[in-house]
Amino acid sequence: MPTSPKSHKGPIAGTYTEVRKTAAERGYNHRWQKARATYLGRNQLCAACMKEGRPTLATVVDHIVPHRGDVNLFWDTSNWQPLCKTCHDAKTRQGQ
Repeated sequence: MPTSPKSHKGPIAGTYTEVRKTAAERGYNHRWQKARATYLGRNQLCAACMKEGRPTLATVVDHIVPHRGDVNLFWDTSNWQPLCKTCHDAKTRQGQ
């Protein structure tokens, strides 16, 4: 039985539906996994937690400026920051 496509609600719930590409289609593929592992190996602490004086292990490579499909911005390492999952989730909820 086919499954329905993933949808994303707009800023006002229910205003529009957009089919979201898979993670691999958005660039989060094997190449990204290798780059992510290398980056986190070199940048092990969450940037946001460090600003608060609490060293926390980073588990996510965050795009500071959302790339929105821009391949150059996606791979621009100066646009990356190490975050823990808690800080990344909070940033995402805030829409930053």
